[in-house]
Amino acid sequence: MPDSFRHQRLQPGIGFGSGPTGTLRSSLRPGVTVPIALYGGIGAGLGPGATGHCNPGNPAVLKEAVEAVVRSFAKHTQGYGRVNVVEALQEFWQMKLTRGADLRNGALVVYEMVPSSSPPYVCYVSLPGGSCFGSFQFCPTKAEARRSAAKIALMNSVFNEHPSRRITDDFIEKSVSEALASFNGNREEADNPNTGIGAFRFMLESNKGKSMLEFQELMTVFQLLHWNGSLKAMRERQCSRQEVLAHYSHRALDDDMRTQMAADWVNREQSVASTIALEVASTERELEDARLAGRELRFYKEKKDILMLAVGQLNAANTATLPSH
Repeated sequence: MPDSFRHQRLQPGIGFGSGPTGTLRSSLRPGVTVPIALYGGIGAGLGPGATGHCNPGNPAVLKEAVEAVVRSFAKHTQGYGRVNVVEALQEFWQMKLTRGADLRNGALVVYEMVPSSSPPYVCYVSLPGGSCFGSFQFCPTKAEARRSAAKIALMNSVFNEHPSRRITDDFIEKSVSEALASFNGNREEADNPNTGIGAFRFMLESNKGKSMLEFQELMTVFQLLHWNGSLKAMRERQCSRQEVLAHYSHRALDDDMRTQMAADWVNREQSVASTIALEVASTERELEDARLAGRELRFYKEKKDILMLAVGQLNAANTATLPSH
């Protein structure tokens, strides 16, 4: 197959008039329903907590757990008194970089405040690999929101270093067995890369040695491709699962991919009015629920950013077509 044709078939865009939905039933394996959880990191295969290592459901329990990890971090790093979690989080990732971690864009931790003129204030923090967390408490000040986001990010960063969070042969076997049990699969499926569970095994084996946060960063790309309908579209273009996995396993989520996905939502909006507004409302609810539960947020945050980019594209297109006076 010519490289130019392969690249065209593997573009995220799904084309004008395509519907906003697409299921992994059609994009991975006909006849077997494999929910996005299988790619996303929560549920069968990966087990609870892969996309948010602490999600007890009770805000008080979550706060207590986070504080315990922060105190433990201070103790083991010879910290005294109250820990400056913002500095501690930055120092943690700087330490990882100096010890040889593969951080392509450096060790900088990035904070983003949600615009607001009154409390509660909300802050998001993005870690060097792309994982995102948010303030999970009621924060009366912007500084407190920043500290809250840093706490949950520090907790996940520290916990992610534990050997149990590494993808090993034992972890893969256990995860695949859980996936087979959850979806009534058989062992032949797990050994066949043309099945959904086989593709899941392939992804795990391709990332052996990586941590769960690193694996989730990769899975976010596939979550977005599924959400955007692109996996279904690639299936319709006769792209094989191996082709899709191989292509996107080595492609970082970048502005070009976001722009292409945003263009798809513009096409949908032009076909069915209010499509973007409804999706934004749904995404904002998901983002809020996940943030308050202390979960990893990048998938929801990227969805919202792509939709906002689509709104900008739509406004620019409408402005360009206005009659001049």
